[in-house]
Amino acid sequence: MSDADTRLTLEQLHCERDDRVLFRGLSLTARAGEIWQITGANGAGKTTLLRILVGLHGFYDGGRHWWQPDWQRELLYLGHQPGVREELSPLENLDYACALNAQGGDAMAGLKAVGLQGFEDVPAAHLSAGQKRRIALARLWLAPKAVWVLDEPYTAIDQDGVAQLDARIQQAAEAGTLVIYTSHHQVGEGVRRLHLAKGRAEVLS
Repeated sequence: MSDADTRLTLEQLHCERDDRVLFRGLSLTARAGEIWQITGANGAGKTTLLRILVGLHGFYDGGRHWWQPDWQRELLYLGHQPGVREELSPLENLDYACALNAQGGDAMAGLKAVGLQGFEDVPAAHLSAGQKRRIALARLWLAPKAVWVLDEPYTAIDQDGVAQLDARIQQAAEAGTLVIYTSHHQVGEGVRRLHLAKGRAEVLS
């Protein structure tokens, strides 16, 4: 791949929390069409790393460089929590998220893709944890973004949902999206893996 395919470069990234080193000397280059899986025990720094990548955590040393100045416009970030407002319906939640993040697409089609057709007008407070997670995941079926950063996207979804999400992530990567996600679940073959443990960050594949 050429330099034009580079989406993210980390150079000697170092982060501490509560006087404990989460990771040091973290350097990598991630390119269009790659899938990066970040693994590690609870507390290893996986979520902190993702929050650094998306600009929500500024307490680190070293450098990170995205491929263009307005990278935020090409970023789709789903945090560990589904980020769903309980008083709003799935359709209202999705419309709100899309407006907030400048993402287009057919919200009803997105909800149908994740199995929420028929629930689009039900207040989220009445839905299960898995259904609330699916509201957030529906954004993956809307207008594409160049970079997906997903924190534990497989939480609270059933076996069919896992298979469906696997297929969607692979489809996005094949279309050129860089996908970075935390989970102990590996999405198929060819996934690059970054493991965090005891203050070290090691690229395993």
